[in-house]
Parts: sequence; structure tokens; C-alpha cells
Amino acid sequence: MKLVRYGEKGAEKPGLIDKSGQLRDLSAHLKDLTGEAYAPESLKKLSALDPASLPAVSGKPRFGAPVTGISKFVAIGLNYSDHAKETGAAIPTEPIIFMKANTSLSGPNDAVEKPRGSTKLDWEVEIAAIIGTRAKYVSEADALNYVAGYCVCNDVSERNFQTERLGQWTKGKSHDTFGPVGPWLATKDEIADVQNLSMWLDVNGKRRQTGSTKTMIFTMAKCISYVSQFMTLLPGDIITTGTPPGVGLGMKPPTFLNVGDVVTLGIEGLGEQRQEIVAA
Repeated sequence: MKLVRYGEKGAEKPGLIDKSGQLRDLSAHLKDLTGEAYAPESLKKLSALDPASLPAVSGKPRFGAPVTGISKFVAIGLNYSDHAKETGAAIPTEPIIFMKANTSLSGPNDAVEKPRGSTKLDWEVEIAAIIGTRAKYVSEADALNYVAGYCVCNDVSERNFQTERLGQWTKGKSHDTFGPVGPWLATKDEIADVQNLSMWLDVNGKRRQTGSTKTMIFTMAKCISYVSQFMTLLPGDIITTGTPPGVGLGMKPPTFLNVGDVVTLGIEGLGEQRQEIVAA
């Protein structure tokens, strides 16, 4: 299934995109796509529905992030070897964990704010997992069984805030709108191999990132298992897992986003995003 939340900010409704690409309303079956909606029993009930029996939604409504009410937004840094190299960082021997504020979560096509004082606004196409089952001390072999599905994420970053303003990365990763997720959550059965998906990102129509999840240093399963050793993951929690090379920081000279720029990105099977940069 491809599950979405659609409608104006703060008034999103749950929906499903059928095999023909038609958006259909799920409001009669659940109130919203919270973590609880992504629990295995809930997904089983939704998968039993006949999409043709659901009301078709006309037009092209806004998509919100495909989950709401999350307890945390976890991220893995420097998880592609070529990306680590382009930033001058050593290849990590363990996954690097940081947090994005829950308030950074936004819709896939919502505008991205350039924060006040920002000088190094950057882009990062990433694949994210949304947890469906409470996970604590899970093994790598079992980790994907705790996943509800996968999404596109743009881990928007302000590099000056992230690395030059002291402290940890979180403040360079957490401004409002720095976490576009979606357009949909694709349940696990939609994705044959999460470690073999092509991914791309353009800035103003010029290709900046081209990559594949097969070049991740730590697999999706490893990332989920690893994080679960340090914190309990709850249904709805998001884990975004790093970016391939081609970020602005790695360009020569480094190149960053300005107001008016447009970023487009996508991952095979998970859809596409589009964001315009606006002033905060």
C-alpha cells in the first residue's frame, strides 16, 4: 500500500493511492495516520480493503508527512562512503546518531525555510523507515520486521549551525520545515529490496545527487537494530538513514541554497518531492 495524509496543514486526512495512481479517502476507516495506524494489525485491516470501494479524491490536494504524532525523528549521519569522503570526514565504524526536532517534520512539497542568520543551507536525499512495532534491543536479522514502511526524506541541513556553532548537529538539522517526508509511506511489501533503490536530487533543475541505497555503509536493518540498543523506538517513529554524495558542502567551491531556489528529489518506488526555499 501507498499511504498518505492529504489536505491543508493541521487538517490532513488519511488516504491511499491505488495502483492506477488515484488518491482515495480512508477517513471512514481511521482518524489519522498516527503510529497506532502503522501497527501490524492496523495495516492488515487496511490491506484487506478493496481500494475501489474507497471514495476517490478529486484534484491535487496538498500532501502532508505520511505520519503524525511521532515520539521522535532519528537520523543517521555519514552513512554513504562517498558522502563521508566528499565532506572530509572519516568513514564511521559505528552508525552516527543525531536527532531532528519533531517540529521539523513537514510535507514533501511544502516550502523550506531559510533560517534567520543562515549562510550554508544544504540538501540531502535520504530513505527513511517508519516504525510499526515497538523496538528495543532488536537484532539486525529481525530489525526489518519492526518496520511499517519506507519514505523519501530530505534531511535539510544548515551547515554553519551544524558544525561551526559548537555543540551537536541537532541545531543545524531541526529548524521548522527541515524534515520533508513523503509523499507516501510504501509498506514493506511494495519494496522488494530496500538495499537496492536508486535515488536522486536536483537543485534548480541541475542534478546534484545520484546514488543508490546499495552503497550505504550500514544497512537499514543495521541502523534500526543499532538505534534500538540506545533508545526504544515506538510506532510512528522515523529513522532517516543518510545521504549519497553530491551535497552542497562537498561541491568545489561549496554551494548552498538561497531564497527562490527549488529542490526536487526522489527514490525509486517512494515518489518525489519538490520544495521552494523561502525566508523564515
